[in-house]
Amino acid sequence: MLTFQELATITNGAVLQFVQALPVMHLLTDSRKLSQPAGTLFFAISGKYNDGHKYLATLYKQGVRQFIVEKAQDEKGHNYSALYPEANLLLVKDSLQALQQLAAWHRSQFSIPIVGVTGSNGKTIVKEWLAQLLSPDALVVKSPRSYNSQLGVPLSVWQLNSNHTLGIFEAGISLPGEMEKLQPIIQPTIGIFTNIGTAHDEGFASRQQKVQEKLKLFTDVEILIYCTDYELLHKEIQNQTINTFTWSRHHQADVTITATTAAGHKTIVVYTYRGEKQRLAIPFTDEASVENALHCLAMLLYREVPFAEIQDRLDKLHPVAMRLEMKEAINGCYLIDDTYNNDLAGLAIALDLLANQPQRVKHTVILSDLLESGLSEEALYSQVATLIMNRDIDKVIGIGPTISHHKLKFAGKAEFYSSTADFLAQFKADDFRNELILIKGARVFEFERIVHAFQQKVHGTVLEVNLDALVHNLNFYRSRLAPDTKLMVMVKAFAYGSGSFEVANLLQFHRVDYLAVAYADEGVMLRENGITLPVMVMNPSQDSFAKLRQHNLEPEIYSLELLEQYLKDLPDATTRHRIHLKLDTGMHRLGFTPEDFEALFPLLQQYPQIQVISTFTHLAGADEALHNDFSQLQISNFRTMAAEVEARLNYSVIKHVLNSAGIVRFPEYQLDMVRLGIGLYGVEATGSEQEALKPVSTLKTTVSQVKTIVKGETVGYSRKGIADSDKTIATIAIGYADGYDRRFSNGAGQVIINGKRCPIIGNVCMDMCMVDVTGLQVKAGDEAIVFGPKLTLTDMAARIGTIPYELLTNVSSRVKRIFFSE
Repeated sequence: MLTFQELATITNGAVLQFVQALPVMHLLTDSRKLSQPAGTLFFAISGKYNDGHKYLATLYKQGVRQFIVEKAQDEKGHNYSALYPEANLLLVKDSLQALQQLAAWHRSQFSIPIVGVTGSNGKTIVKEWLAQLLSPDALVVKSPRSYNSQLGVPLSVWQLNSNHTLGIFEAGISLPGEMEKLQPIIQPTIGIFTNIGTAHDEGFASRQQKVQEKLKLFTDVEILIYCTDYELLHKEIQNQTINTFTWSRHHQADVTITATTAAGHKTIVVYTYRGEKQRLAIPFTDEASVENALHCLAMLLYREVPFAEIQDRLDKLHPVAMRLEMKEAINGCYLIDDTYNNDLAGLAIALDLLANQPQRVKHTVILSDLLESGLSEEALYSQVATLIMNRDIDKVIGIGPTISHHKLKFAGKAEFYSSTADFLAQFKADDFRNELILIKGARVFEFERIVHAFQQKVHGTVLEVNLDALVHNLNFYRSRLAPDTKLMVMVKAFAYGSGSFEVANLLQFHRVDYLAVAYADEGVMLRENGITLPVMVMNPSQDSFAKLRQHNLEPEIYSLELLEQYLKDLPDATTRHRIHLKLDTGMHRLGFTPEDFEALFPLLQQYPQIQVISTFTHLAGADEALHNDFSQLQISNFRTMAAEVEARLNYSVIKHVLNSAGIVRFPEYQLDMVRLGIGLYGVEATGSEQEALKPVSTLKTTVSQVKTIVKGETVGYSRKGIADSDKTIATIAIGYADGYDRRFSNGAGQVIINGKRCPIIGNVCMDMCMVDVTGLQVKAGDEAIVFGPKLTLTDMAARIGTIPYELLTNVSSRVKRIFFSE
């Protein structure tokens, strides 16, 4: 087992302090995901958006005693060795590089076959399918989910242990020079290059350069598997001395595909290999899945799996869940749906998500037997029990004969069932209330039946919220801020329609400084669901003051009348009460003017228990250059008024003036804090930086019925939709009660069905509307995208003369939200 003393040699680091000989068992790069302090080595990485050195003290208090750092002192000049006298400390130039060096050393301890997978698309699916297809022959270790980055690859490879007989790891890059760092970590003996496309083109001078950079993963492989139909890829590989195993639909190759024909829900493939014609069925019909399956076929043939065995294994392939989804469920519960992904690393990732979602007090895990871990049952379920225990899980439900056999390892409340059918036979909905439930099981346990039992019975319209995109947008705006600028994020109006608790949870996890809501009830709801961040309430009312104080919420005070009402009912003179002063500098909506100051400050001086935390104003035209002069005037007025506020109070307050648009257009006026609103949700208010943001929300519904009408017939209420020719009409399950604006009637609106934009025909109804799908193959149950990455909120808003804010916030609360992370 690796010990701390060996790290200096492996990483070329310098020992700052060595106190005790400890094993290095767990690698940690995110302080929020600590599960087992004993044996944990923390890498303090100075990242683009955060600095891991900030969290050394927290981890030390939690029991971590091994650290790799990039500096010997904290920001105040205190030596880490003095601050953490019981810690082993290793100083390196670059903590991320040290992590990679350690993973490369770990990989070098094993001589088993390792498959490295790269390409523009399909890496994760090919990796997951290969792990399934090759598991009858080997004990497989693989990258958890899409851990293919500079950080994810070393954490993936660290999983290798002496029981594994095959490794499958994916590698992704977005810039030149990155693959050279990943190759020594993976050291693949077999390579798969899935394809080459547009992904991450912006990071390379040309598509050719991107291919050349990705090929650096395969400098020492015994064989490289790829499809010769990608001409640029094929040309670049031919220019190198790499042994290859190829497949093609258009050229002679090791595996030549002579025909692919869709037949129901399968694709029949005819291919020639070693002079013999073979036929097999792939259980998918979409082009991407067929291509991914053909990569897997090539691997199986290269490994000489018998033809009959190949078909049997392909028959058992299932779609890969590419994301962790959080869904509303019965009795106030939420589900984290992670069915069909039950390896040990995947369990740790899912448990981290569960642990960092405080909106339900009770946390429950429903877990099947874990298959093919490479560990003995004793070691495996000891680790599982420890992972669960260290994350304060309230209840464990184990399903399967093996986990049931080890039930004594699980402390606390635990139930065990021999099978999924056994659990469902005894399932009572009333036993689950206001819980967050992680459902994680192997394919053979059919946990989709459990998910179905828990799911709320709602219609097929859902708003999908991409939490990864939200974090991307958060980091984009953070990258525009000075290091000491605080960040307040607006979660009013149900987080712009996205879901207040869930978004607030994520923001709390990513350590924003403040949240802001419109009304006290929104703030109370956040507090009741585990949010502890400071919360500003922008529209307090007299009847809400008691709630504000009870739940430690901070009101925006914008008038003398409101302040007098707030002060009137203060319970005592000893408790501190925090407020925020709104100043009117030209918006003329809410706020104090300079004329109010003579009455304002004598009043505040009578109540020393009142603390003004911040003062701020709102720019009326920050999103348009047309109003630059007025914005500058507002900012100037604010700075003058804020200086007087601080002089009158005789202490400093947080000053903030910029909204999402202002962060982009007036970076020199960040002051002490900025307020991020619509930008977080993927709409860049100025329009100049929209490409830098990712869409967060996708509104989807389903086709209820398809019918044909003849020329001259009408569609919908008031017969507004008139067929100018014979048409095919699809009715979709969304209407103005779901927030789909009635102004989208009669062709103003469009939805995407089967990749094509289809216009609304007739008037939008309360619960449904009709779409012209003439010429398309559409059937009941097909998905219709109302807005999303390919039909943006900005485009839709322009069609009806409104703004994206209105469309996003109008999505009804009856529309089910699904939160997911890739």
